[in-house]
Amino acid sequence: METESKTPPADIAENESFRDRIATVDASGKRNWVYAQKPKGKLYSLRTWISRGFFILFFALPFVYVHGRPLFLFDVTQAHFIIFGKVFWPQDFFIFGLAMVTFIVFVVLFTAAFGRLFCGWVCPQTIFMEMFFRKIEYAIEGNAAEQKLLAQAPWTGKKIMKKVSKHTVFFVSAFIIANFFLSYIISIKELGKIITEPVSQHIGGLFAILIFSGIFYAVYAFFREQACTVVCPYGRLQGVLMDRNSMIVAYDHKRGEPRGKYNKKVTRELGDCIDCFQCVKVCPTGIDIRNGTQLECVGCTACIDACNAIMDKINQPLGLIRYASENGIGNREPLRYTGRMKLYTVLLTGLLVVLGILLSTRKEIDATVMRTPGMLYQQRGTDSVSNLYNIKVANKTIYKVPLQLKLEGIDGRIEIIGEHNAISVKEEGQGSGTFFVVLPAKSIHARKQPIKIALYNGNEKVDAIATNFLGPVSE
Repeated sequence: METESKTPPADIAENESFRDRIATVDASGKRNWVYAQKPKGKLYSLRTWISRGFFILFFALPFVYVHGRPLFLFDVTQAHFIIFGKVFWPQDFFIFGLAMVTFIVFVVLFTAAFGRLFCGWVCPQTIFMEMFFRKIEYAIEGNAAEQKLLAQAPWTGKKIMKKVSKHTVFFVSAFIIANFFLSYIISIKELGKIITEPVSQHIGGLFAILIFSGIFYAVYAFFREQACTVVCPYGRLQGVLMDRNSMIVAYDHKRGEPRGKYNKKVTRELGDCIDCFQCVKVCPTGIDIRNGTQLECVGCTACIDACNAIMDKINQPLGLIRYASENGIGNREPLRYTGRMKLYTVLLTGLLVVLGILLSTRKEIDATVMRTPGMLYQQRGTDSVSNLYNIKVANKTIYKVPLQLKLEGIDGRIEIIGEHNAISVKEEGQGSGTFFVVLPAKSIHARKQPIKIALYNGNEKVDAIATNFLGPVSE
């Protein structure tokens, strides 16, 4: 019986040569436009369902309010953040900073173990591009081959209609996404005011919507996969964060090589890869996964579905391209929890414990008290001395707080400058005030007398602040 040649064709050998540029740029630096074939398969179906869940959350969460607050709000202009209904102000920056460090450690651990699983399955850029805009493109311009023919065709009425229709739908979609994106920054209620009230009252908001719309439209209509391969730092870092034990979308070269075309009439002595290039045709970043782990691979698994479909047709085992580690492919080692991963896990656990303690002990009302700069003590008659203080208060609750001040552990009184003898702080806002601390001379035993000022909201003590009282007695 005939046998197949083990020598790969010349064009295949050339394609496997060392690559010194990304797949979407040619030798002259010109953009290679990617016409990705629509994937089909179990993993693509699962990703579709996950993307639907993502879309539901993205478009629904701005409407979710807890105790009158948005569930999530990231107002960078006012340094005002709400996460799961909890308000965070600049005074909580150390908690926010620790949370960011914790998140970075989590990313390092997750990448070391699972590679770019996040990029392919739940990254907003990938989901919007592949599960939303790409599908619009398929619906209007047709499949990958039809899109390529349309791009090369002369400008006829049919082509103009398709291109205008696609870009109109793209911009309207980008405009809607931009509105919802802005709602995470200013809240859905404020967005509603921009939409319903006169434009003259919200010029800044209108410009913000148009700018975000333009950015999203440009990214998904033109920039596309370049956002992952050129801009996103995560892809650049994967070479540092991943090792040979990290789980990746990998081609089993031990089983697949040497490649050769399939012929059911001859006995196959080559590898299982039949060089059909289906894995390349469905890749949204235009790479050949058979060349190994690459910068552009976002782990979307489209190549796995495409290869499994071919293996099923030629009655070969599935998984020629699959989730595996480099050691798993080369040495047939199972995925394992390495010492590096264990170290990251211990570090992450410690950070989570500290972060949990800080969040559970975080004060809803945070105050800072300082003696008024440049002022000494004041004599009050023959038996009392006073100091003037300034207080700044951040109210993280949804209620207006009339804050009262009392001395603790020492005789004396506090005189708040104002009509109501209290410092009023609006809900989710900040307030300030000025007050005198008056002590009898007999209570002053040092030039800097330690005192403690308690803060009360009605009968509830919310905080106690230690400070110094400047008196006439020498140390």
